[in-house]
Amino acid sequence: MFAAINFPDFDPVFIDLGFLQVRWYGMAYLGGIILAWLYLVRLNRPKYWPGTPPLTREDVEDLVVWSIVGIVVGGRMGYVLFYQPAAFLADPLEIFAIWHGGMSFHGGFLGVVVAIIAFAHFRDKPLWTIADQFGCVAPIGLFLGRCANFINGELWGRTTDVEWGVIFPHAIPHGVPRHPSQLYEAALEGLLLFVILRLLFTMTELRHKPGFLGGVFIAGYGLARFTVEFFREPDSYLGLLWFDLSMGQLLSIPMILFGLFMMIRAQRTA
Repeated sequence: MFAAINFPDFDPVFIDLGFLQVRWYGMAYLGGIILAWLYLVRLNRPKYWPGTPPLTREDVEDLVVWSIVGIVVGGRMGYVLFYQPAAFLADPLEIFAIWHGGMSFHGGFLGVVVAIIAFAHFRDKPLWTIADQFGCVAPIGLFLGRCANFINGELWGRTTDVEWGVIFPHAIPHGVPRHPSQLYEAALEGLLLFVILRLLFTMTELRHKPGFLGGVFIAGYGLARFTVEFFREPDSYLGLLWFDLSMGQLLSIPMILFGLFMMIRAQRTA
């Protein structure tokens, strides 16, 4: 008989004020945004740039606001269109019902891409350099978001007999140990990817090859997500799709390819 870990009795509500509940997931978004803003400011310190840094403090503040809109709009649209198309076809207004829950990273990623392109165009800023810097800060939010997924006891992994398997109370069938895939994602998409990009930014000259670090993030995330999906329970309403791959894996493949394209392009044009 193998050991298993009972899911800790986490309260998904961080603060309950009676008239308002602040949940851990909301705190993850808030913390990710604040830390991303502070880190973007640090990445634009003069010591990293021979001339004028790409972004001023005011630029960073405005860019963060643009990105928040991209994350929320893109994340919601991606979730409804990628994962719940039937609900959208039945009621197109469902795409605006953010209070029903559901956010897609891939949709949020596309929303941020649109926001970055628009910001660079209207503010006459270097698009590929902004993409690099966002690649460096994005793992912060990913790490916090995946930790919040674990606290909420959602997006659990597939059944397992490993010693660190966790019994999630809401998973069906009940009482069966599962991979804590949320923590796998937090470690790979968040912590590991942040460290890699931090070292590449500060200890190499790759920050001066516009698009390379952004490509590392996009390909790195896609590879990490594709790998962890083998341990994560597929969405019940979708299951496994082509070639026994999940929707998350199918959406990650173009990210890996595009990230590789960005790195190759950056090397050739530097």
